Amino acid sequence: MNLYQNRTFQKLYALHFFVNLSIAIFSFILPIILYEYTKSALAMSTMRIMDFLPNILLGMLIGVFVDRINRRVILVYGNVIRTIAALLFAYILTCTDFMLWHIYVLGFLLSTIGYTIGSASNAIMPQLFEKSLMTDIQAKFSLLSTMITIIGPGLLGMLLVWLSNALFLWLFAGCQLCMTIIILFIEKVPTPIRKEKRSILEDMKEGIAALTGNRSLLLQTWTIFFTNFASSLVIGVLTFYVLDQLHFTKEQLGLMLTVSAVGGIVGAKMIHPLRKRYTRGQIYTYSMFVDASALALFYFFNHWLSLGILLAIRTATITMTNIVYLAIRQETTPNHLLGCVAGTTSMISKLALPAGLFIGGIWADFLPVAPIFLLSATVVLFNCLLLRKNKFELTV
Repeated sequence: MNLYQNRTFQKLYALHFFVNLSIAIFSFILPIILYEYTKSALAMSTMRIMDFLPNILLGMLIGVFVDRINRRVILVYGNVIRTIAALLFAYILTCTDFMLWHIYVLGFLLSTIGYTIGSASNAIMPQLFEKSLMTDIQAKFSLLSTMITIIGPGLLGMLLVWLSNALFLWLFAGCQLCMTIIILFIEKVPTPIRKEKRSILEDMKEGIAALTGNRSLLLQTWTIFFTNFASSLVIGVLTFYVLDQLHFTKEQLGLMLTVSAVGGIVGAKMIHPLRKRYTRGQIYTYSMFVDASALALFYFFNHWLSLGILLAIRTATITMTNIVYLAIRQETTPNHLLGCVAGTTSMISKLALPAGLFIGGIWADFLPVAPIFLLSATVVLFNCLLLRKNKFELTV
């Protein structure tokens, strides 16, 4: 089956394009706005915490919500609400004397709605396509995401020379509007069938039972927990580190991120040929080892190109592990529980993010940043040992 000729896939592909374009714009401009407004790594890390908190605090509840209500309805109304929130965000930051807490509150709101939409989008996939296509679909979506990540930072970095920060925020809101229009044309799907009425707590318990009964998925979830902690130590301070301590220009920052995104193409393209030679467990395990090695090398380099190459290696490994993880979760989870299981796994995997972001922010404000990369590498290396001990490379 050629997915690119499938009308449903074409619509979802267009939707995915604007999702990733909006993320690229928001992720690029907001740290710059925060840096110019506060000159604080802690403030930048706090914003990242606001981005992840909904997954931790509301992940399981949102999962139940996604399993109880028609997924397409959630996508339609969720995108309408998020468009309104994005317009409000752009207005407050461009037309008013905003305060820092305004950014935090609106960031939390945007993230909450975005997570709900993402969970519904993940759960609707097996209703629209055969489960055997999940790995291929995730690979194609990852490739598109990477292409936007490659083009985005470099182009945005160049546009920043001529355009204001405010215009980027309005472009972000425009992407949300395009997503809302596209989702109206997605085919209707049935609401998941429920055999009996249950309380929200009972649904949560069933989702937890489905996850704990899936040994491979549970092990992956915990390794992502540790990987996210390692990454959060870095991502919250990376922009501050290269701008404040390595004295990169905004254009060099954009070029570094552009180089880094090349790894996503490599990762998405490598999945298919690697699957012919290795199990998905082997791909997942050895990708973790390469990721740990790249993180350790961050300590020794300070040029935008070398850091971009190391980020590219990380992007490739993260792309491959995400493709494997999402495909296995979609293939092995009953559809009527996919929201609950996705919410539970998301909550577990992101529990460490606020701690890592907070530690990274405090570290960068008072200590040299470079040693934090070695700490992150050690955490990811622990994942490799955990996977090998459980012989994960032989199970999937």
